[in-house]
Amino acid sequence: MALEHITVLDLTHMLSGPYGTMLLADLGARTIKVEPPGSGEGTRRLLENDPAYSRDGMGAYFLTLNRNKQSVCIDLKSEAGRAVFMDLVRHADVVFDNFGAGVTQRLGIDYETLSQVNPRIVTCSVTGFGQTGPDTQRPAFDQVVQAMGGGMSITGSPETGPMRSGIPMGDLGGGIFGAMGVLAAIAERERTGRGQHVDVSMLDVQISLLNYMATMYLMSGNIPGGIGNGHFVHVPYNCYPTHDGHIIIACIGDPFFERFAEFIDIDALRDPELRKQPVRYAAKDRIDAIVGEKLRTMPSAHWLAKLREARIPCGPVNNFEQAMNDPQVQARDMVTSVTLATGETIRMPGNPIKLSGAKKMEHTAPPALGSQTDEILGGMLGYSQAQLDELRTAGAVG
Repeated sequence: MALEHITVLDLTHMLSGPYGTMLLADLGARTIKVEPPGSGEGTRRLLENDPAYSRDGMGAYFLTLNRNKQSVCIDLKSEAGRAVFMDLVRHADVVFDNFGAGVTQRLGIDYETLSQVNPRIVTCSVTGFGQTGPDTQRPAFDQVVQAMGGGMSITGSPETGPMRSGIPMGDLGGGIFGAMGVLAAIAERERTGRGQHVDVSMLDVQISLLNYMATMYLMSGNIPGGIGNGHFVHVPYNCYPTHDGHIIIACIGDPFFERFAEFIDIDALRDPELRKQPVRYAAKDRIDAIVGEKLRTMPSAHWLAKLREARIPCGPVNNFEQAMNDPQVQARDMVTSVTLATGETIRMPGNPIKLSGAKKMEHTAPPALGSQTDEILGGMLGYSQAQLDELRTAGAVG
């Protein structure tokens, strides 16, 4: 596996941080969850007693985000616990957290402190607003940064008003960019021999994801509103009702529109003027209405077959069952299996990064709380059983 030579100390909780470290673990990094004794990481308890969404005492959050990881229990608030953590840092490559800004400094485990113990250490903090600026101390969750980052203002429509993405892109985006930043810092370390700190703001990520739409605003001063399932530039590009569901059609550029106009066989769309993008965009509502009326006459499968035959970009609007059972999704191993300690197998989304040199990963079950404490502290650090017993009696480890 690409990252099997990398050891990550995972201090994360909830969603953004655990998703970032899950991506690293999926790529082969030895990922050690460092959890507080007693309750462990917060999402261990989330949905744990829900019969539909829990297995083996773990809810869907924890099951998904913590596959391929190990767990040690260390009390980072105690002097003895911090000493144990520093010993782990000496053997690690990455320390990844999503505490609030300033927490690692208060605990004495910030980059400046850890780099004195291990100059090659790479640290990463994913926070709502980053380590600098006036809002560093503000708490933030997914929907807060989705709203502040501008994305919600264009996701809804004038009729619905602002609407968040159904996927928690505020949290997931922070985890993705955190993992990317860690890999960049590791690559630079190969050249310099030194680690560094990766500072990822969830709000920064949302601004980055606005991409060309933000540039359009900055160029023109025009503030876009909710566009629903339509597009700023392309027509027809929308979600259209059929006789039995909905499909997506995405005609990007004049050639696709010309092909679509012949395919759909509607005289009004053969107007030569509509071959010009500005004219089409000005007539967007009329074109969508005409296309929608025609598509309602037949089921989705009929139109999708014909659209694919004409090589016009299209797709069904799948629910979760349809998406997970899509042949392309299945062929790409995007539904993977994890066998729990009970012997039960559960399915969850797979790893989207396909490396040609990597063997197929057999995912391991999320760890029980502290289940590798003795193995890691004894094996990696060489602690004796007497030392482990003493630390456990003192409450420094669990």
